[in-house]
Amino acid sequence: MTLQRSLSRPSLMFLALLCGAAMPFAFAPYHHIWLAILSLAGLTWLIQSKHPFITGYSFGFGWFGLGAWWLAPTVHDYGGLPWAAAILVPILMGLIMGLFPAIWAWSCMKISRFNGKPYALLLLLPCSAIIMEWLRGHVFTGLPWTTLGNLVLDSSASAWLSVFGAYGMAFLPVLLAASLAFLWKKEQRQFASLAIIVCAAFIFFAPAIAHVETPESRVALIQPNIPQDQKWDNQFLQQSMQHLVKLSEKEASNVDLIIWPEAAIPFYLERNPNWNRWLQEQMSSWKKPVLFGGLKLFSNTGASQNGLYLFEPHNSETTSNAKPGSKQFAGKHHLVPFGEYIPSWLPWLRKIGPDIADFQPASDNGILATGTTQFGSLICYESLFPEQARQRVQAGANVLVVVTNDAWYGHSPAAWQHFQASQARAVETGRYVLRAGNTGVSAIIAPDGRITSTTPWWTSAVITGTYHTSSMITFYQTWGNIPAFILFGILLIWLLLFRKRSDCI
Repeated sequence: MTLQRSLSRPSLMFLALLCGAAMPFAFAPYHHIWLAILSLAGLTWLIQSKHPFITGYSFGFGWFGLGAWWLAPTVHDYGGLPWAAAILVPILMGLIMGLFPAIWAWSCMKISRFNGKPYALLLLLPCSAIIMEWLRGHVFTGLPWTTLGNLVLDSSASAWLSVFGAYGMAFLPVLLAASLAFLWKKEQRQFASLAIIVCAAFIFFAPAIAHVETPESRVALIQPNIPQDQKWDNQFLQQSMQHLVKLSEKEASNVDLIIWPEAAIPFYLERNPNWNRWLQEQMSSWKKPVLFGGLKLFSNTGASQNGLYLFEPHNSETTSNAKPGSKQFAGKHHLVPFGEYIPSWLPWLRKIGPDIADFQPASDNGILATGTTQFGSLICYESLFPEQARQRVQAGANVLVVVTNDAWYGHSPAAWQHFQASQARAVETGRYVLRAGNTGVSAIIAPDGRITSTTPWWTSAVITGTYHTSSMITFYQTWGNIPAFILFGILLIWLLLFRKRSDCI
């Protein structure tokens, strides 16, 4: 009997929980990638026990439950939940999201034992990790937070995101981790050594990111650093608006574009004509396009959306008859469940969390155009989803704009984990990403994932820098996750059909 099969269930659960709890420290702002490799290697070793499901579940709870501790103060301070209920939120997150590693571990062990060959698990774990990550981004409306593929952003292998995407690149860290775990077994050592060589090849022979040669433009990203408890308070409205304007007018003459963060205008322009007129006067004086986050009320339906406005001075009137609807607007497509809306099948939550908003998802193409530049709008949470960025590029976006308000997360690592997703979207689509956050992280991200301009977190500042439009189409942009699914399908069929019958379980 192997050592892991002799461990008791509580021992397996505890060790797997520790491995899972280490996973968030592999992502931003810590960047200890080696922790993820060791944790995944530990999981690979532990699931070869009598209890792969509960082992994987404990790992997932540590990763997504303990790792999401910041949800408790967030929903308490800004969602109106009492502490007793707020503490349950990350626990519930771990219980739900832990199902993905649990099913992943159990199914891999089931199939590998059925196949009976020493390399079966080594092949299954990394390939099925792609499917697990894709499911994590779609089931229960999707939550691809700390996606495994984001781990490669800190290595030269990051360019492979333009080929396989963040879901597809989950295979590389898992393959490396599984290889290390298998080095200890004599009958698997040769396969593990070969897999390590494959990993090294991916790291050292990554494809080149095409250089963008279009004329450069200058942008000013406004990071006002408005405290969350003041942002929606009418007593601070005038102070907040003047602060945004003051930061913008300092750089307006030196840039071609100004971007304000998500919900920079914390009211409906349709219901505040005086404020709308004042804002148009200020923006018109700068003579530059302004992208700003705001709310839109549709008078015909009464529905409201969170989204991004584009103000163009030469298309706007500054008289008292100016209509706010003359501005371009792109709404948020993928809303935050329990934050921006309550699912219709859980109406009773409205009584527990009365401060939860009731926005409607947008059905537009997410494009805001000025001249030859088409900005693909990604509002906060939806920047986590590769599909959202792909859709904007398919609609014609040659630059991606991410506006966010990560003040919700306080000084927790959540804001940096969120920021990594924007880096992945840049590489996947081959587009510059202009990211403006209320408290940060604000930055200009190049198509290779490099941060070309940024500013310290939780400071009031203006980030200026250059960007280029791009019309190149990456392999991932064209094919998405289809190649990865085909590869997994072929592998699964092969393992099920060609097995070592004497060893099958």
